[in-house]
Amino acid sequence: MEEEIKNEETQEEEVKDEAAEATDAATEEEKPLEKMTAPELKEIAGQIPGVTGVTAMKKEELIALIKEFRGIADDEPEAVDPSKIAELKKKIVDLKAAKAAAQEKKDKKEIDILRRRINRLKKMTRKAG
Repeated sequence: MEEEIKNEETQEEEVKDEAAEATDAATEEEKPLEKMTAPELKEIAGQIPGVTGVTAMKKEELIALIKEFRGIADDEPEAVDPSKIAELKKKIVDLKAAKAAAQEKKDKKEIDILRRRINRLKKMTRKAG
């Protein structure tokens, strides 16, 4: 009788463990690959049949491997128009000249505005390139 109770308890624990593992797997699936950590990606890649050397791979390699296995197509980056970047850089040069003039006048408000505009344009050039 005691053995039957112990067996039932162990079976219940196994069912709970399986349910917890299924929940963990479901939350991993919801998370985008790019947002996962390298150990999480290594765990997923380790389950792919025929793959070796997962522990030595870098995050980018793991993502590419998992996407290839799942049949997810990589989004190709859009072609960058060099004239757009050149135009942004020209605006930055003009704003820097205006900022230098404002510094001579000691107009702190204008300096701050120009600084923020320059930073915004620099971010745009980095995103475009």
